[in-house]
Amino acid sequence: MTDTGLPRLRLLQLLSPNLPTGAFTWSQGIEWAVECGWLNSRQSTHDWIKSILDDSLQYLELPLLSRLYTAASHNHHDKFLHWSQWLYASRETFELRNEEKQRARALLTVLEKLPGHQHWPALHDNRQALLSCQLAGYAVAACHWKISLHDLLSAYTWSWLENTVLVAMKLVPLGQSDGQRLLYELSTDIERVIKQIPFIDDNEIGASTPALAIASSLHETQYTRLFRS
Repeated sequence: MTDTGLPRLRLLQLLSPNLPTGAFTWSQGIEWAVECGWLNSRQSTHDWIKSILDDSLQYLELPLLSRLYTAASHNHHDKFLHWSQWLYASRETFELRNEEKQRARALLTVLEKLPGHQHWPALHDNRQALLSCQLAGYAVAACHWKISLHDLLSAYTWSWLENTVLVAMKLVPLGQSDGQRLLYELSTDIERVIKQIPFIDDNEIGASTPALAIASSLHETQYTRLFRS
């Protein structure tokens, strides 16, 4: 296996749907959005996902993932903790904060069970951040496995998109063809969004998605639920 080939395989493993972090159990407000009629077609689902990609992903998650990656690569533990806490504080509802923490701890458990984890200082030095911010785990793993920042951002965004579309297919519901069409259409925006990340200043980080926050809040008391958010 070449040096360039192994990091790519590690990246596929890190963002695989089979990674036991419970990503498939959270809908991030989609379940309530369907219940109240906000999402009822392929087009409305497309618009919902694209708005989150253009706001929350572009101005919150991806810039913070980039900063966490940089902090991890330079062993700046204080900055690493700062940006991880920033992300956790930006989760606007109980369900979204709970998801962040649960998936962070699940990812840390996975990483700590891999061979050689005891010789992985970043897992121990950044433990506080890794217990509350799942992006922190992705950043530490990517640095350790020599995955490039661009590849990490691309794979993370694709993984989020794929999981979101799968949730929508179950809940709206949408057929397989509609799901593939959504992936095809929305994936063309990934590179455009990633190219903007280096130009986003610290004071620009923190875009809010009010509709998602409202849906997530109301989902807490939704009578019939399949998902945890």
